[in-house]
Amino acid sequence: MPPLSSNAPIGVFDSGIGGLSVLRALREELPHERFVYLADSAHTPYGEKGDAFVRERSLAIARHLVSEHAIKLLVVACNTATAAAVHLLRSNLPDIALVGVEPALKPAAHCSRTHHVGVLATRGTIASARFGELLSRNSEHTHFSVQACDGLAHAIEQSTLEPLPAAASLEKTRALCARYMGALGPFGTRDGEMDTLVLGCTHYVFAEPLLRELAGPDIRIIETGAAVARQARRLLQERALLTDPAAQPHGGDVGLYTTAAPSALQAAAQRWLYFPISRCATVSLP
Repeated sequence: MPPLSSNAPIGVFDSGIGGLSVLRALREELPHERFVYLADSAHTPYGEKGDAFVRERSLAIARHLVSEHAIKLLVVACNTATAAAVHLLRSNLPDIALVGVEPALKPAAHCSRTHHVGVLATRGTIASARFGELLSRNSEHTHFSVQACDGLAHAIEQSTLEPLPAAASLEKTRALCARYMGALGPFGTRDGEMDTLVLGCTHYVFAEPLLRELAGPDIRIIETGAAVARQARRLLQERALLTDPAAQPHGGDVGLYTTAAPSALQAAAQRWLYFPISRCATVSLP
């Protein structure tokens, strides 16, 4: 493999549009970097697929980003893919720095005053050994109530098929949020209540306004985008791979790719990303 270039892009992937929340945080932290984002929307959501399938797709996507875009850093912007495949990716791509995402249980435990934290995540993430270990490490002084949210990531994906969310899609997302928040139990600041909510799927960030309505104004909601972005910066600094701002004075470009029709990804980018996109196209992967 040839030496990595500081001018090379950062690769980011997710099963769909959820990772755009991580891309947004990365662009805020690293405005001069170039990014390539790949949504495996033909197979979304990963959270309701088996580990073997997720590992196969993750490796295919990572190899594509390395071979076609010569990326210098890979961000796995999907909790399920991180849990199922991050060790496989590291062993198969040893020359590429890698950042995964995982539910922010540790910071939630530190900031909760009631020592009771709610977690919303996909079934695939919750069932993973990686999540079990994370839960065990952080449960000494904190009780975590964990809820699998079947269908929520898909509903959020569906809401982007039009430039503005169709009323039916928005209501479906709202209904699922209400169901899963109700299943977690009472939120509040009194003993026994949950005063902190962890969003354990990058898709759920885009439902945060609905979740905020249900949780109440005093509840802290934690997601992982900013922490992932800071880790990406650290890894690039360690490897002397940060882009020289003078080479990209107006900011690096961002290319979006998807394994499905690009309409949903493009609509989501227009709604949730606050920076220009250089292209949005469909790619074919084995």
